Amino acid sequence: MEAKVIQIGNSKGIRLSKTILKQYEIHEKVEIILEKDHIVIRPIDKPRAGWAEQFAQMAKDGEDELLMPDVFSEEEIEEWS
Repeated sequence: MEAKVIQIGNSKGIRLSKTILKQYEIHEKVEIILEKDHIVIRPIDKPRAGWAEQFAQMAKDGEDELLMPDVFSEEEIEEWS
């Protein structure tokens, strides 16, 4: 595929078609990886998407117990004042 480099203010850029944006699920941001002889443009996904729902489900199922004991449970909070 060939794309024309266009002027964007004081910079230059390329346009990506709506089809490419949709196919690769590119929304707001991309990651640009500079390699020796080429440039890779990769969509940035949201790695924490859905976490809130998963945490809520874990709480509902009783699976949200601490993996480590609370570090402050044995200490006097007044000592920190």
